[in-house]
Amino acid sequence: MEPIDLYRTAKLLIDQHGDDAAIEAAMKADRCLDSGDLDGVSVWKGVIRAIGELNGTAYRVLN
Repeated sequence: MEPIDLYRTAKLLIDQHGDDAAIEAAMKADRCLDSGDLDGVSVWKGVIRAIGELNGTAYRVLN
């Protein structure tokens, strides 16, 4: 996924979920992990980082 798309997705989640946007993205990453979609996990981790940057909050995303 292109960086601009990560930020667009992050912005949408922030608009929809406010302060819970990172939690929502983490739950989506967990669902990807549960289904074995490692590429999806990577994308959602990127979205979590983008949410943190947009909110001015540093989220620690484990590999």
